[in-house]
Amino acid sequence: MSTLRFQALKQTFNRQPVEVEEPQRRSEIFGKHVFNKAAMRQYLTKEAYKSVLDAIVNGSKIDRGIADHISTGMKEWAISNGATHYTHWFQPLTGATAEKHDAFFEQEMDGEVLEKFGGGQLVQQEPDASSFPNGGIRNTFEARGYTAWDPTSPAFIMGTTLCIPTVFVAYTGEALDYKTPLLRSLQAVDQAATAVCKYFDKNVTKVMATLGWEQEYFLIDKALADSRPDIQLAGRTLLGHASAKGQQLDDHYFGSIPSRVMNFMRDMETECMLLGIPVKTRHNEVAPNQFELAPIFEEANLAVDHNSLLMDVMRKVASRHNFRVLFHEKPFAGVNGSGKHNNWSLATNTGTNLLSPGSTPMKNLQFLTFFVNTIKAVYDNEELIRATIASASNDHRLGANEAPPAIISVFIGSQLTAVLDELEKVTDGKLSPQEKTDLKLNVVGKIPEVILDNTDRNRTSPFAFTGNKFELRAVGSTANCANPMTVLNAIVAKQLNEFKEEVDALIKGKKLKKDEAIFNVLREYIKESKKIRFEGDGYGEAWEKEAKKRGLSNNKTTPTALKAKVSEKSLKLFEELNIMSRVESEARYEIEVEEYAMRIQIEGRLLGDIARNHVIPTAIKYQNTLIKNVRGLKDIYGKDFKKVAKEQMTIIEEISEHIEKINKGITDMIEARKKANNSDDAVKCADIYCDEVKPFFDEIRYHCDKLELLVDDEIWPLTKYRELLFTR
Repeated sequence: MSTLRFQALKQTFNRQPVEVEEPQRRSEIFGKHVFNKAAMRQYLTKEAYKSVLDAIVNGSKIDRGIADHISTGMKEWAISNGATHYTHWFQPLTGATAEKHDAFFEQEMDGEVLEKFGGGQLVQQEPDASSFPNGGIRNTFEARGYTAWDPTSPAFIMGTTLCIPTVFVAYTGEALDYKTPLLRSLQAVDQAATAVCKYFDKNVTKVMATLGWEQEYFLIDKALADSRPDIQLAGRTLLGHASAKGQQLDDHYFGSIPSRVMNFMRDMETECMLLGIPVKTRHNEVAPNQFELAPIFEEANLAVDHNSLLMDVMRKVASRHNFRVLFHEKPFAGVNGSGKHNNWSLATNTGTNLLSPGSTPMKNLQFLTFFVNTIKAVYDNEELIRATIASASNDHRLGANEAPPAIISVFIGSQLTAVLDELEKVTDGKLSPQEKTDLKLNVVGKIPEVILDNTDRNRTSPFAFTGNKFELRAVGSTANCANPMTVLNAIVAKQLNEFKEEVDALIKGKKLKKDEAIFNVLREYIKESKKIRFEGDGYGEAWEKEAKKRGLSNNKTTPTALKAKVSEKSLKLFEELNIMSRVESEARYEIEVEEYAMRIQIEGRLLGDIARNHVIPTAIKYQNTLIKNVRGLKDIYGKDFKKVAKEQMTIIEEISEHIEKINKGITDMIEARKKANNSDDAVKCADIYCDEVKPFFDEIRYHCDKLELLVDDEIWPLTKYRELLFTR
């Protein structure tokens, strides 16, 4: 056995659970490291506290003078909790969070030292923007960018650093992060939804999007993960033969959580409680060593920040417990990959969930309005939704009989389908008294009963209604939730704006009553969007054929899917709602296209390195052992040695064939990479990596994995699947 693999396994077998202290009452520590309302009441003046609340609730600006009072109180709170530094914490377009720490420490002209943190430092800073992805918005020599405080997401302490959530924009004002477009989309859907809510409740003055994400992940022993170059650099295994036992017995899902993993979870959840992340659910997932956690629903912006923060916390806590956490959508072939289900809904300031039916016809009409408009929005923008979940890593998972397919469809359940079918039958124009009664009793009045009994789920649907929310199941586990949430908020906002215009026109033009006008518009939307609704098996080939007949897209690869982001339709959508300018949209498209190409490039170089420098030399070494064995048999048996050494000769030949195929595959792959790299066009480069480079991965892997089965286990250099997935 190779030294590295042997040492890794030895360390793993000797691991003991890291003991952790868990508080008896989580409520006692929840938000302790967060500058929340309780902390603000204690450390801020009444005027400063009111100013922050006004900014959070109404979006009002905070006066620079008040900002000085806020920064002083925030500094005192942070120092009292052990903080020595502060940072503007933001989410650039790298997929990770970013921070630059500065000490509170300042030295005066007379040599005196003080702890200082002013309003200017709180509200705005100027980090170097040239080294972050910008899609051509900024030249390398144009380094200046700005981070600006987002008061709607509270500051928190990580270790000894006060972290202040911020947006990140270029000197010229364009967004360079995920948060800025998300905040704009939240404002757009708030305005559109509030206007529609006025049909039903005049007291509604604000609507907020809510998000509950579900984070799936793998835990691998750190020593074993470090023994694999592919896991270290790509976050997934590029080769490795399947273990004899995988997930086929379904014995891991919801099973007893191993002690060592449980200690990690307890430690991680305590950290989350301190940071105000309301994690609630934990369990084993389907694949071996795969797990999931989920929090309580929160306002979407805060939920996105919490998910990004959580991923950072998980990595740090995992290291303390000698684990490596893998967020890659498909770290292991042959077992399920990981997703990040985004459960989205809309809630009013009056406490109503707009996607939850009520007890009266009017409340159910409100539910139907937002329910049907959401479905219509998805139908009209299904390619854009597909684009927002596209990535090199998520391509491995989508449509792999473990996750939703690349075809976007909506699942609502058989009973709600019947409700919409009933509504579709209503005649044009004004409703007769009988139709009104029938509609309210036979359609709208059924919904509370329907929802209570509507417990069926469809794991194959990428966008499913699950009782009081829509679940976007196709989001990848590495993704920043802001990306899909920005798109979902935007398309629903646009749809609600169009809905209100049509309803108002019917009320004014045809002089219909409000509920009649709403029913008429909804009926047409139900007819128009019917093609997006699908209740069956999204994994089957039959659905691909059916979806094609319906005119739905099936963009199976990221380069193809991303094109929807820069379609004229999408560019106008974001511009009209002031979510992203054309420049910002096109820049993000270029960033994602370039990232795709770079990730495939890295994996191609890595695969070639492992195959030629680890696999082939080991195969030759074992082949030489067999050759020596055959020569010994020849010395003993003379001319008859071929009968005795038949199997050894066969293995020798098989090894040579696999080595030849691997070498040829790598050589051809390198030539394809050169072709891609020589292209000056980012889109063409990504297309070549997708269509001409990536196909070599499976071919090279196939022959490497065959060698793993042939070569002596004692000398195989790479930690195997059975060791990675089944060693605690």
